[in-house]
Amino acid sequence: MASFKLRHTEHGRGDPLVLLHPIGLDRSFWSGLVERCAATRRVIALDLPGHGQSPALAEISMAAYVEAVKQTIDALGIGTAAVLGLSFGGMIAQEFAIRFPDRVSRLVACACGARMPPEARDAVLARGRAALDHGMSSVIDTTLERWFTPSFMDDPAVDRVRGRLLTDDAGQWNAGWSVIAAHDALDRLPNLAIPTLVVAGEMDRGTPVSAARAIADAVPGARLAVLSGAPHMLQIERPEPFARHVTAFLEERR
Repeated sequence: MASFKLRHTEHGRGDPLVLLHPIGLDRSFWSGLVERCAATRRVIALDLPGHGQSPALAEISMAAYVEAVKQTIDALGIGTAAVLGLSFGGMIAQEFAIRFPDRVSRLVACACGARMPPEARDAVLARGRAALDHGMSSVIDTTLERWFTPSFMDDPAVDRVRGRLLTDDAGQWNAGWSVIAAHDALDRLPNLAIPTLVVAGEMDRGTPVSAARAIADAVPGARLAVLSGAPHMLQIERPEPFARHVTAFLEERR
């Protein structure tokens, strides 16, 4: 793979923290987490390939997404970093930690599972194909209903997510879902020797708590935090408890 550098923002100084966002969003959807963590850390929020201002990949695979993240942090002179990923970003974070364990000081996997169940793969692939066939507008309502609780749907933050999704490239949306459908890290997670926090939303319709618990059970010494009343996009709808759990974990000494 040729040299590849993702667009990003940096805030703060200290030990590095790399943030990997969900499919369809970009580096700006962290609802204050960046500013909070930047009080003690160098926070690097990336636009994943084909998202935000980052270029698309020539090859679509989990390995290619992971390599793009690695090449970016290499270019930034980062040796090891805490890596936090949410949803699709959480799957990439798992794979990054498995492939490059010496580059990850702490792993935070949020609103994601370790393996896409085979019986769910066709439905997941259909989310990408629907956008290709009918445009991004055709997938917006079902996506938002899966990502947020009904009582939060009138919040301005949801309108901002809607606007971001409407501007996404349908081909890149489809590419991401093809990688998500094939995601399977479960059998390799027990090899990790990295402090790990798994964060799940109690009301997550996209990734049930049981899927998050499977990660925590697989990684030696990992812990699971379940956010009460939180949906899939827990960093947006429940930003305060989310940030509290993340920062407490990052600042622990062990």
